Amino acid sequence: MSQQAKKPGGIGIPGILKGLATTARTMSKPAHTAEYPDAPPHLPPRSRGVIALLEENCTSCMLCARECPDWCIYIDSHKETIPATTPGGRERQRNVLDRFAIDFSLCMYCGICIEVCPFDALHWSPEFEYAELDIRDLLHEKDRLGQWMPTVPPPSALDEHSAEAAEIGATTRPGRLVRTTPARPPASRATPAGQQAESAPDTAPETPPETAPETGE
Repeated sequence: MSQQAKKPGGIGIPGILKGLATTARTMSKPAHTAEYPDAPPHLPPRSRGVIALLEENCTSCMLCARECPDWCIYIDSHKETIPATTPGGRERQRNVLDRFAIDFSLCMYCGICIEVCPFDALHWSPEFEYAELDIRDLLHEKDRLGQWMPTVPPPSALDEHSAEAAEIGATTRPGRLVRTTPARPPASRATPAGQQAESAPDTAPETPPETAPETGE
């Protein structure tokens, strides 16, 4: 047991000196604390601040609302009949978005709604300055969600060392040599044993017929 641990009261002189030495080394270094809001913070490129809505891409498919683990997405829509564009054509229906709201007082920023959206209607924005004094004001309707779209950063470029997509590689890849196997001859039909013996060529050497010896009378 060390001498420092034996002393029942206090840390001991060596521990105090070590702490003072650490303080003296860091006294001359500049502070790393950014005084927000005077100094804007340096956020990573893919930081999750607020969710932005591109209303033109939304089809009211309800995937984001069904997959949200917090049930904080509210969507209302109605169907609209579109007349036929050509004579004799059929009318079709489409969903019209009436309401799209996200309650950020319940959201845990997991990003599942953005991942499951098949039409890229939801995007991450690095903006985070939307604190409210009233918690009810954290319910953002579609108009306010659309105001965050100009702050959405462009998608990051692909890594130059990454493998190209399968769809592109299938068209640009040089043709491969296809290994072919020789065609087999068609199988002959089975014939009866008698016909097979008649059709088989006789390869045995011919022997002269035997003649009886001549006898004198």
